[in-house]
Amino acid sequence: MNWLKKFSFNIHSKSVQFFLIAIVLFWIKTYVTYRIEFNLGIDNSVQEFLLFINPLSSAFLFFGAALLFKKHWGAALIAIQFVLSFWLYANVVYYRFFDDFITWPTVLQLKVNGGQTESALSLMTPLDILYFTDTIILLSLLGFKVIQLKAASTRKLAIIPMAVAVGIFMFNLSLAEADRPELLTRSFDRNYLVKYLGAYNFTIYDGIQTARSSMQRTLASSDDVTEIENNLKANFSKPNSDYFGKAEGMNVMYISLESLQTFIIDYELDGQEVTPFLNSLAHDGNTFYFDNFFHQTGQGKTSDAEFMMDTSLFPLSQGSVFINKAQNTYHAAPAILKSKGYTSAALHGNYKTFWNRNEFYKALGYDHFFDATYYNMTAENVKNYGLKDKPFLEESMPLLESLPQPFYSKLLLLSNHFPFAMDEGDTDFPAGDFGDKVVNQYFQSANYMDQALEEFFENLKEAGLYDNTIIVMYGDHYGISENHNDAMEKVTGEEVTSFKNAELQRVPLFIHVPGVQGGVVHKYSGQVDVQPTILHLLGIDTRNYLNIGNDILSPEFKEIVPFRNGDFITPEVTQVNGVCYATDTGEPIEDEQCRADDQIAKEKLEISDRIVTKDLLRFYQPDGFVPIDPNDYQYTNGTKD
Repeated sequence: MNWLKKFSFNIHSKSVQFFLIAIVLFWIKTYVTYRIEFNLGIDNSVQEFLLFINPLSSAFLFFGAALLFKKHWGAALIAIQFVLSFWLYANVVYYRFFDDFITWPTVLQLKVNGGQTESALSLMTPLDILYFTDTIILLSLLGFKVIQLKAASTRKLAIIPMAVAVGIFMFNLSLAEADRPELLTRSFDRNYLVKYLGAYNFTIYDGIQTARSSMQRTLASSDDVTEIENNLKANFSKPNSDYFGKAEGMNVMYISLESLQTFIIDYELDGQEVTPFLNSLAHDGNTFYFDNFFHQTGQGKTSDAEFMMDTSLFPLSQGSVFINKAQNTYHAAPAILKSKGYTSAALHGNYKTFWNRNEFYKALGYDHFFDATYYNMTAENVKNYGLKDKPFLEESMPLLESLPQPFYSKLLLLSNHFPFAMDEGDTDFPAGDFGDKVVNQYFQSANYMDQALEEFFENLKEAGLYDNTIIVMYGDHYGISENHNDAMEKVTGEEVTSFKNAELQRVPLFIHVPGVQGGVVHKYSGQVDVQPTILHLLGIDTRNYLNIGNDILSPEFKEIVPFRNGDFITPEVTQVNGVCYATDTGEPIEDEQCRADDQIAKEKLEISDRIVTKDLLRFYQPDGFVPIDPNDYQYTNGTKD
C-alpha cells in the first residue's frame, strides 16, 4: 500500500473538491433529468431511492477513470463529463418521441438512417443547453483559475473511486432485485432497467447483452429447434374452412399506413370526418376491419412492423432486426410464395439504405426493390422521410402494372410522420385545437393520407388490379407518444392513464379480399398474426412453419397480444408495467388469469427471441420451402446503385 503514501490529495485539497463538485453536479443533473424527462413509473419509496442514488455509481466509475491520466486528469474528467452529458441528452431527445432509450443497436441504425435531422431538431429547445450546465461550470472553475489542480501522483488512485462505484452499484442492484426479482434476466422493458440501475449502467448492460446475442448465434445448433417446433405446433390454430384458399392465386398488396392509430377511424373534427375513405372501408361489409388490432413494434418501429408482417416473428427487444440480423435465414412470405409462382416487390419513396432495407429485403426474398431512385424526388414532392403519399402512390402504379402476376407487393407510406407538419396546398383539412402543435397537425396529415389512398384505389380499379388483389392496409406503429398525453386527453375525452395508453396502441388493419364478404372483426390480435392469416387465405397451410402468430380468422385463434416490452392485452385482462387491469373497465385487479396470460406472453417473446438471435431457421426447412441465402442473393431488378 506504499502508493497510498504518495497520495498528494487530501479532503481539503482543491483537487478533491473539484472532483467532488463534478460528482455532485453530475448526480443532481442526472436525477433531475430522470424526473422531468422520463416517464419511469415510480411506484414506491424504494424505487424513488434507487432512482436518486443510481447516478452515483456511474459518476464515480467514469470520473475515477480520469485519474488514469495523471497530469491531465482534470481535462480528462471534463471530457468524460461532456461525453456522458451528451449521451444523456441524446437519450432525452430520443425519448421525447420514442418513449424509449438508446441502445447500442440503435446507434448502429443511425449510420444507415439518414434524413432524420428534421425530426430531431423539432424535439430540441433552447433550454436544452441546461443539460450541459455542469460542463460549463467545471470549465469555468478551471478556465478562470478558481481552482488549480494538482497532478494525480499515481494511476492507482483511480482504484479508490472505482471501488466506491462498485460498492454503490452492488448495493443498488441488491435493492433492485429485492423490489423486482430477476430484473436482469426477465425484464423486457428498458424503463425498468433505467429506473432501477440508471441510464449509464443500462448502457453498459446493453453492450454486454448485444455481445452476448452475437455469441448465441455462434453457439446455436439444430438441437435448439426441437423444443420450439413442438411448442409452436401444439399452439397452432388451424385454418377456417370458410376462408381457407378463397384468395388462391390472387395478388397480395400490403400498404403500410405510417403512424396511423385506430382512434382516428370514425373521428370527427369540427363535424368533418378525418379519414372518410378509410371509414367507408371499415363499414362497407366487403372488407375485414379489425378494430382490436395492436402494433407490437420495438425500437425498429416501421421496420419492425414490416418484419412481423412478412415473417410472423417478433422484432428484437433492443435495436432493429433489419440492422442487426440481416444475414439470418427467415421463412418470410415473399420467399414462401416463390414456390407458388409469385413475384415479389417492395416500393418505398426513400433511399434503399434507410433501415438497411436494401440488404434485409434480400433475406426476406424480395425479387424487386423500387426505392427513391425510381421516383420523382423533387422538393415539392418530398416531406419528412421521403416522397409524399399522393405522388408516391401515383408513380407506383406503372411499377405495379409492370410486375408479372401473381405478385406479392408492399408499399410504404411516409407523409403521416412525426412532426406531421403539412406543406401549403397539400390539404385544406383544418388542424386540431388541442393545445399541442404535433397533435393538431396529426389530423391534417392523416386526412392527406386518406385522400391519397382513395385516389390510389380508383387507380387500381382503372388498371384492373383491384378485382384480383388482396389489399392489406395496416398502421405500423403509434404516431402520438405519451409526451402528448395532455392533448390526447382532450382528443379522447378520457384521462390517459397507463392502461389507456396501452389501449391507444391499437392501429387499423384492413383486409379486402375480392369476392369475400368482410365485416368488423373484434378479435384482439397483433402484427405477428397477419402473415399466417394471409397465407391461409391464399390456400397455404402454415402448420409446418415456425410462426409465433396465428390465423386471426381461425375459430381456434387465441386472443392474447404480447407487446415487445413484456406487457400484454386480452379481451379480459391487460397487464401494464406489472399491474393487471380488467380490460372492460380499466380497474386494477388481482387475477389468476393475468398471471397465466403473462406466462404465455413472455413465452412467445422468448421463443421468438431464440429463433431470431440464434438464427435457428437456418437449421429448419419446411417441405417445399427453398431457403434464401442473403449473402448470395440478388434482386431480379428494382434497385439502382
